[in-house]
Amino acid sequence: MSRTALVTGASSGIGAEYARQLSSRGAEVLLVGRDADALRALVDEIAAAGGRAEHLVADLLDPAGRRRVEERAAGVDVLVNCAGYGLRRAFEESDIDEEARHLELHAEVTMRLTRAALPAMLERGSGRILNVASVAGLVPRGTYGAAKAWVVSFSRWANAVYAPRGVTVTAVCPGFVHTNFHERLGLPPGQEGVPGWMWLEVPHVVRTSLRDAARGRAVSIPSFRYKALVAVSRLLPDRVVVPAASRGR
Repeated sequence: MSRTALVTGASSGIGAEYARQLSSRGAEVLLVGRDADALRALVDEIAAAGGRAEHLVADLLDPAGRRRVEERAAGVDVLVNCAGYGLRRAFEESDIDEEARHLELHAEVTMRLTRAALPAMLERGSGRILNVASVAGLVPRGTYGAAKAWVVSFSRWANAVYAPRGVTVTAVCPGFVHTNFHERLGLPPGQEGVPGWMWLEVPHVVRTSLRDAARGRAVSIPSFRYKALVAVSRLLPDRVVVPAASRGR
């Protein structure tokens, strides 16, 4: 297992689980997020399990905070770009500045941190980068899907270019996952408008994506049901796919 890992969005959900599973595999983990209390609690949890972790409180949309994270990313063996959030309002009703910040976090920050980590990985001839996208990035699904589509395309390109030099780049594309993502949109559990069969569990998503990254896969869809849905969507016209993909939030 690689020695050091940096995980953004580590305060909760998928990011926190990446930290747990990477630590259990022997990595020393740097947790990055905005919730200091949650990060400290996770550091304590990892230490109690015999692992090593530290935390860095940073807002990745703040240039100074982002630079601190970029500096720390420069020496890691594994980078997990997991920070992200969704927008609830329809595009025609949304605040355009908030849309721009949303795009910046998912696309520009992912690009910047990947660029920060890459040179040292290439010099060593080894490294793994996991960019948490979404199955929404594989179908037409609003500005969230568009931002994640950038992550998928970027990761596929980077993996093709850098995997032969020892650095794999994997876009992780889960579907609906049981985290606090929807609660942050103001949708309590059970009110997301998502059928039960479409939900995935966080440990499975993380475990499967780490396995796919170890195998050098450019895209990880950690569910056969979502692989099937994506395959079917590619055969259908957008006028059919868009309404179907817009179910739930």
